[in-house]
Amino acid sequence: QVQLAESGGGLVQAGGSLRLSCAASGHTFSHYTTTWFRQAPGMEREFVAAIGWGGVNTYYADSLKGRFTISKDNAKNTVYLQMNSLKPEDTAVYYCAACEGYGCYIVRDAQDAWGKGTLVTVSS
Repeated sequence: QVQLAESGGGLVQAGGSLRLSCAASGHTFSHYTTTWFRQAPGMEREFVAAIGWGGVNTYYADSLKGRFTISKDNAKNTVYLQMNSLKPEDTAVYYCAACEGYGCYIVRDAQDAWGKGTLVTVSS
């Protein structure tokens, strides 16, 4: 069993940048796909980005491609989400999750573990 913990959220001005971290403990996530989701007030949880266990394959929501970058440091068991050019509509609680199986990152119910979330607030 793997446990996940997000960090790095906070309040930023529109146009600013923030880097989120997702640290894994317990079972290592060497063979997991790790995914970032976000949930804004009154909205459903949505896919943001994912990275394969080897750190080579990455996937992004179309609307976020070019602004957000996902990366991984296997030695630290940590996945990062670099967020640039932030907009007020990026305001949400950001969660990381882990799953195994091809394409599992896109299926919310397929996730094996979830973090508790970190709040990102972008002001105008």
